[in-house]
Amino acid sequence: MLTFKKTTLIDAPIEKVWEFHERLDILDILTPPWQPVKVIKREGGLDIGAITEFQLMLGFIPIRWLARHTECNKPYLFVDIQEIGPLQSWEHRHKFTSKNGQTELTDEIKYEIPGGRIVEILIGWWVDFRLQDMFSYRHETTQKWIMDNG
Repeated sequence: MLTFKKTTLIDAPIEKVWEFHERLDILDILTPPWQPVKVIKREGGLDIGAITEFQLMLGFIPIRWLARHTECNKPYLFVDIQEIGPLQSWEHRHKFTSKNGQTELTDEIKYEIPGGRIVEILIGWWVDFRLQDMFSYRHETTQKWIMDNG
């Protein structure tokens, strides 16, 4: 099992950051331009049981991903897991913590790469690098979007 964590202090109250994540177009906003993603279906918002189905590209190969929300505690936490996708397992915890009128945004991911420990050793560094890139973009975009759109 591999792990990834990214935390950023967003200069906005927790309710505002949560509302931003509830947007129907949130994946379009938070997807880096170098990682094209096509949303196929999104139902249920951030609530337990909500699903998002999308297609991402790994080079020229289209990859289907179906995520289901398993926990939701507004405005503090929501969790999604991969039900269909390229990984053996994936759990993504989105945490929001109020800090003196600002919000600490934390993304925590636990995941397994198919092929076991040897494959994780061989390409885990690459997956971590991609996650660092993607979540740096997401956190910077969250801060900028909230500041620009009041």
